[in-house]
Amino acid sequence: MAVRPIRTYPDPILKQVADPVGEIDETISEVIQDLVDTMVDSGHSVGVAAPQIGVLRRIVVVDVSKSKLGKENNHGLLQMINPIIIEKSGSKTMREGCMSVPDYTGNVTRAERIVVEFVNLSGQLRVIEASGFEAVAVQHELDHLDGLLFLDRVSSLKTDLYRRKK
Repeated sequence: MAVRPIRTYPDPILKQVADPVGEIDETISEVIQDLVDTMVDSGHSVGVAAPQIGVLRRIVVVDVSKSKLGKENNHGLLQMINPIIIEKSGSKTMREGCMSVPDYTGNVTRAERIVVEFVNLSGQLRVIEASGFEAVAVQHELDHLDGLLFLDRVSSLKTDLYRRKK
């Protein structure tokens, strides 16, 4: 399909709540393919949410399998429609970055283990347990669906936000 431009902060679409997907049709398939193409093309991204490409729908893709942090523990490419975290446990603080906030990274505390329910592209309801880096990546992308950026979760913008090295 297509590599789409990433919306960057302070684009107002990034602060809006995405709408649920009803019927999974060709349009939804195209959005998912565009998300995958955009993620892969970046060369470093492990996930992208539909609002980041200007589509206010509850769709994300995540794949940490090529990252050194996620190689050992992952589900491969996750294409999630209407995802909901139904269980959380533990706590993990990691440095996060985001294509929509290209100049900064920040320390964010998230659940270490999550259970996520979503519909896949075939329309099947799936429930998976994610932990470690994959759990962090999924939570990061799901935040985009609710109009949240990692900046909203950094406990102190003075001490936990870092300018990205060019």
